[in-house]
Amino acid sequence: MKKENTAVTGAQALADSLARAGTEVIFGYPGGAVLDIFDRLTDAKFPLVLGRHEQGCVHMADGYARSTGKPGVCIVTSGPGATNTVTGLATANIDGIPLVVITGQVSLPLIGTDAFQEADTTGITRAVSKHNFLVHSADEIPETVAQAFYIATHGKPGPVVIDIPKNCQQAMTSATYPERVSLRAYHPESAASAAQLNKFAKMINEAEKPVIYAGGGVIASGAAKDVASLAHKAGIPVATTLMGLGAFDENDPLSLRMAGMHGTPAANWAMNEADLVIALGVRFSDRVTGKISKYAPAAKIIHVDCDPASIGKNVPVALGIVADVKDVLTTAGSRVKPASHPGWMAKIDAWKKDRPVSWKPMHPGVIMPQAAIEAIYRATDGRAVVVTDVGQQQMWAAQFFRHSIPRHFLTSGGMGTMGFGIPAAIGAAIARPDHKTVAVCGDGGAQMTFEEVVVAVEHKLPVTFVVINNGCLGMVRQWQELFYAKNYSGSILSVKGRSANERLDQDLEYDYLPDFVKLAEAHGAEAYRVIDPAELDAVIAKAVDSDKTSLVEVIVEPRANVYPMIPAGRPVEDMVFD
Repeated sequence: MKKENTAVTGAQALADSLARAGTEVIFGYPGGAVLDIFDRLTDAKFPLVLGRHEQGCVHMADGYARSTGKPGVCIVTSGPGATNTVTGLATANIDGIPLVVITGQVSLPLIGTDAFQEADTTGITRAVSKHNFLVHSADEIPETVAQAFYIATHGKPGPVVIDIPKNCQQAMTSATYPERVSLRAYHPESAASAAQLNKFAKMINEAEKPVIYAGGGVIASGAAKDVASLAHKAGIPVATTLMGLGAFDENDPLSLRMAGMHGTPAANWAMNEADLVIALGVRFSDRVTGKISKYAPAAKIIHVDCDPASIGKNVPVALGIVADVKDVLTTAGSRVKPASHPGWMAKIDAWKKDRPVSWKPMHPGVIMPQAAIEAIYRATDGRAVVVTDVGQQQMWAAQFFRHSIPRHFLTSGGMGTMGFGIPAAIGAAIARPDHKTVAVCGDGGAQMTFEEVVVAVEHKLPVTFVVINNGCLGMVRQWQELFYAKNYSGSILSVKGRSANERLDQDLEYDYLPDFVKLAEAHGAEAYRVIDPAELDAVIAKAVDSDKTSLVEVIVEPRANVYPMIPAGRPVEDMVFD
């Protein structure tokens, strides 16, 4: 490690190193164990965004990362500050999102003494991060930062934690940021062999009923155009995962849209009958495969992913390639022959026509939640960055917003983290001021991180938060309706003057608690409530067109369910439509 004569504190070395690593913004919350660092952030080359809860700070950094592809950066204090990051770390880790999360720690001599706000951060975060570091001296800080950014962005992306004791922040160092990173035990780059590329092309050229199955790895590798090129050249329909929405234009005739539990019938039936599935950057999650023994029973599977642990992990594959998706498609594309599959496409087009994903009103004068998503699509011309919370509204946003642009649909996939939507939308809006950002939240998830709305107001972000309010934890209620004999235990939220258990099967009532309009206004945002379907488009458009932070509470049909649905662990044949 190179040293210079000019010494600085470890805290200053950290700020300088973060700047050298390319940090554009840092999201954080202060505390005693990081005050030396915060003292140096006022003069840093990047701004600090002060969140209101450490979980929200990590989700903001996550939203920034998902919308840009660059690592999001977050800083919190020791003890509860660090433990509050665990949900955000787990969310990013399973979805492969690059983060660098800096945590304060008590001074080295105090570790193990049960000191005030001491926690074993490296032990606690080991299972929910790609890697973590405990700094032992100020001299380690620049190189550790460089290594953290390298690990977060090379191979399968993920979150990296740097735990920095207070005395290391205060000590002096002449260490400088390294010109290059060399990690003896970490060499994640892998390329496909010529034999693999030839087999890849041969299998595609010989297939009669091929399907491309594109996941979040396509977006992470920047391979969306390459997927489109392969699909159009070889006449192959494309299905995506939830994380892969935007990897292929859903307005394209070859699009099957999303596959899986709440995917389109055409996508699921095509996967079920395909003789070849070309899986690109996917994990084969249980939410897609259903019953493994009956998943894609007629298909040979090609699986391309940068993570060697994912190949063959959940489903057997005929060809597994550990490599960057874009590199494989760029190299192998020329070996694939132009083709068309008229019989296969005719069958698929018939499925699309006979079983579209659609909805119908349940009660006159009551807004259906699907209509709210369609109103957002119209108001934004389908070009907004859409960030969702988790639950029914997440699935409706996946189904009824036509996704066409990579990094424009941001959601918690593998972890299914409620509370993700509001802070992640703030991070995305800060990262992409050139695009409108709309957060689609449920009334349950919105209450988990609503305190972060004030951050959008403070930074004058024209984010629109849309709260789909059905007075219940909708997806939980749906499962209870379908699989637990309508025992709505713990899923019905408050209505003034009536207990939760009395409400759902009675006359419709909309006097929900909390009052989201008043709550938003108390945080300084513009706020609207819409109950009448005839006013839906106008209210959504007004909020979207505003140059201020806005919230729209949409009171919707509380009994609406997400369909189609393949029950968990069941095969495609068991798909339920209503």
